[in-house]
Amino acid sequence: MSATEFKTETRYLELVAGLFTGFLIISNVCSNRLVVLGPLEFDAGTLMFPLTYIFGDVLTEVYGFARSRRVIWTGFLALFLATLCLRLASLFPEPEGFGGAGVWDQALALTPRLAFASLTAYLIGEFANSAILAKMKVRNRQHTARRFIFSTAVGQSLDTCIFASIAFLGVLDNRLWLTLVISNYIYKVGFEIILLPVTLTVTRKIKKAEGLDVIDKNPSLNPFRWRLEQPVEN
Repeated sequence: MSATEFKTETRYLELVAGLFTGFLIISNVCSNRLVVLGPLEFDAGTLMFPLTYIFGDVLTEVYGFARSRRVIWTGFLALFLATLCLRLASLFPEPEGFGGAGVWDQALALTPRLAFASLTAYLIGEFANSAILAKMKVRNRQHTARRFIFSTAVGQSLDTCIFASIAFLGVLDNRLWLTLVISNYIYKVGFEIILLPVTLTVTRKIKKAEGLDVIDKNPSLNPFRWRLEQPVEN
């Protein structure tokens, strides 16, 4: 079926978009904490952040690039507001004798540098992931697993390098910085591969439930476009 209008009623778009945004904010709040997982060393936000790429893959695969682009920008706004609110909260004095402000500032109030790193890396990485997946689907409707892995590999490489460079380059020594980048990337892509059977199953079920499988025909890859109307094939 061909159409020039997007299907307006969906059953699971809001749920997937909400989970995408929720895990995005949670992972960024946790990014102040460095952790060790076996031989890997990375910030704690990395434990949850790969889920945003999985939900992003589902969004683009089922609902198309244009809808995914809207969710990416919504996630960006939510992350920006969360970061701003946490930062503003740290500017107010605490009650005398409370003594918890230092813990709050260290754990939750992202520094401007870390906030800028998160926002920049997120936008570039997510848009690269979504655009690549959409383009690959236009060329070949098959090989969903290959689309998911390749788009995530590229998006996560950009996200990891940009975030680590802005946030930690010059702060950590070179060995630890490189270890952080490599560990982050291996974990993120490995996480996607391990959960790939689950992602594919969920994607198939949502497609069936929605009666929707959007293929963007000549999609605009302009990240600043907001309109949904464009030729699609279902």
